[in-house]
Amino acid sequence: MIIEQIYTGCLAQGAYYIESNGEVAIVDPLREVQDYIDKAVKDNAKIKYIFETHFHADFVSGHVTLAEKTGAKIVYGPSAKTNFDAIIAENNQVFNVGDITITVLHTPGHTMESSCFLLKDENGKDHALFSGDTLFLGDVGRPDLAQKGDITEKDLAGFLYDSLRNKVMTLTDDVIVYPAHGAGSACGKNLSKETVGTIGEQKKTNYALRADMTKEEFVNEVTDGLLPPPAYFPLNVKLNKEGYKNVDDVIKNSAKPLSVNDFEIIANETGAVILDVRHQTEFVKGFIPQSIFIGIDGGFAPWVGALIKDIKQPILLVAPQGKEEDTITRLSRVGFDNVLGYLGGSFESWKKSDKEIDTLTSVSADILEQKIKEKNPVFDVRKPGEYASEHIKVAESTPLDFLNDHISEFPKKENFYVHCAGGYRSVIAASILKARGFHNVIDVAGGYAAIRNTTIERTDAVCPSTLK
Repeated sequence: MIIEQIYTGCLAQGAYYIESNGEVAIVDPLREVQDYIDKAVKDNAKIKYIFETHFHADFVSGHVTLAEKTGAKIVYGPSAKTNFDAIIAENNQVFNVGDITITVLHTPGHTMESSCFLLKDENGKDHALFSGDTLFLGDVGRPDLAQKGDITEKDLAGFLYDSLRNKVMTLTDDVIVYPAHGAGSACGKNLSKETVGTIGEQKKTNYALRADMTKEEFVNEVTDGLLPPPAYFPLNVKLNKEGYKNVDDVIKNSAKPLSVNDFEIIANETGAVILDVRHQTEFVKGFIPQSIFIGIDGGFAPWVGALIKDIKQPILLVAPQGKEEDTITRLSRVGFDNVLGYLGGSFESWKKSDKEIDTLTSVSADILEQKIKEKNPVFDVRKPGEYASEHIKVAESTPLDFLNDHISEFPKKENFYVHCAGGYRSVIAASILKARGFHNVIDVAGGYAAIRNTTIERTDAVCPSTLK
C-alpha cells in the first residue's frame, strides 16, 4: 500500500494518491491531473476511484477531467447533487481498492455532503482518515459556507459537532489524519502548519475536540470570529458541481505571448485587469499604469480569488519570463480561466518601448518612524487577528481581504503609509489603491518584521477571543 500526500502550498491544499495491488484512488485532486496519471503508470496501476470529500469552495478540483481521462468513478458522500456522472455513496458504503477498503463516513457540518473516507489496511484495521474539511489539524471546517434556506451556520455547526463525536472521535487514537488543508487556508480559522497527524493528537490539542465540550459551547466557539468568505468561494463550488473546461485547453488558449502594442490594444478594448505577478521589489521600481500586483511567489491564487471578484474577468498577465504557463495554471486552480495572453518579454519589453511607466514609493521602517512623528496616517493591511495580537498604536486596521470596505478611510491628498507583515500584501494593497487614484500611498518595505526593529510605539495586548 502506498499513500502519498501531494501538498500545494499556494492553496494550502492536500490531495492524496493511494495505491494497492495495482489499483489507485485519488482524494481531492487538483485541477491539473497529469501527475496522478503519470504516477499510476509508473506504479503499473489503474486509477479506479476519485473520492471527493465535498464540493470545494477554495479551488477547482480535477475530478471531472481525471474521470474523463481514466474512466475512474467519481465518489461523493450522501446528498451531493452533480451535473456529471458520479457515485453518490451511502453512509458506511465500502469501496475496494486492491487489498484495502475505503469506507464513506458521512460527516455533514462544513457542508451537507461533507464526508470523510476511512482507509482500512490489508488486515481490515482502521489505518487512516481522509478528513477533508471536516477535521483539520488544530481546527475544524468553517460551518458558514453551505447556509441555505432555513439552515443557518449555527445549524451546520451543530451537525458538525455530531459528526465529529459520532463518526470521528470514536476512531482509535493511532488512526492517521490526512486533512484537505493546512495553515493559510480560508476554510478554517486556526489551522496547524502540520499536514499529517493522528486522532489521538487531535483529541489532546484541537480545541473543537475537547471531551467535555457541550454542543452549545462548540457552536459558539466554532462560529466566533468567522470572517466573511472570499467572493470566489461560491463560484468555485458551482464549477465543482457543474463541471468546467479541461485545464489543458485553458492553458492552450491563454498562453499567448503578446507584443507591447497588441497588449495595450487588448487592454483598452476589453477592460482586462493587468495582473503583474513579478516580485514586489521589482514591481515597485516600475510597472504598467493601472496594473494590479499579486506576486506569484506569495499566496497567489487565493489572493486573486479574494481581490478579483469575478472569475470571468478578462486578465492580461505580466509575468517573469518562463513563469507564464505556471501562472495561468495557478489561476485556473481557482477558476480564473479568462486570461487573454501575456506580455512577451515581460516588463522589460514595455520599458524598451518607451511607453508610460508608473512607480510605487516604498520606504524603510526607519523613515516610517519619522513620518509617524510628523502625524502621517498609517494603515495596517494584515488580518484582524494579526492586528489584534500586536500593532502600531496609531495604525488603522484595513485588512487586505476587505480593502474595498475601507476605501473611504484613506486620505485623498496627504501622504499615507501601508504595511503588512513582510511587504507582500502591502504592495498588493498599494497597487490597488494607486490604480484607484490614490497616488499618495506609500508602501513600508519589510512590513511589521522591519517595524519591530524600530522604536515605533506598538501595542502588545493579546485578545484571545479575536485571534482566530
